[in-house]
Amino acid sequence: MSSSATPYGARPVGSLSVNGSFSGKVRHYSIASGYATSIFYGDFVKLVAAGGVEKDTGTTTLTPVGIFLGCSYTDPNTSQKTFSQMWTASVVASDASAYVMDDPDILFEMQADGSGAQTVIGNNVAVVQTAGSTSIGTSKNAIDISTVAATTATLPIRIVDISSKSDNTAGDSYTDLVVKFNAGHIMSNTTGI
Repeated sequence: MSSSATPYGARPVGSLSVNGSFSGKVRHYSIASGYATSIFYGDFVKLVAAGGVEKDTGTTTLTPVGIFLGCSYTDPNTSQKTFSQMWTASVVASDASAYVMDDPDILFEMQADGSGAQTVIGNNVAVVQTAGSTSIGTSKNAIDISTVAATTATLPIRIVDISSKSDNTAGDSYTDLVVKFNAGHIMSNTTGI
């Protein structure tokens, strides 16, 4: 039972695509050397005009390119190639590369910041943005369950289902939900960055 708040950001679990199964493929996007905001595994990222990605900090609106699943760069102190679940703010590395799940039809799990009944399925919601865990490199973002709305088309996330994990049921104190991007995904938007 999800009786404690343990948000973990967005975890890819499948795809709405009818043309193939979920493969878990990621695309590599650059991160600007010295980019001064930490990005955690499970955070949303957006494309920027320079061609790379940055953390998408929106709540009621997002313009994501996808979900951040780690990065690699040459450590400026050791000159060694480094692989990490998180981008540490202000790292100076000209070869920084983010691993991003950028499929606009991706399904992902997120924990709600409260109880989600079966009736939330099909509704749109906002996101709660919280600083991630520097000790394990993961996001702490969650679904803002208080924003559940069937008619607010601009909310960034659509609830698809209640997660079928064995320790999760509809109405739990902090329900785990299966969700998808609803509005703003850059690959589904006719306006460029």
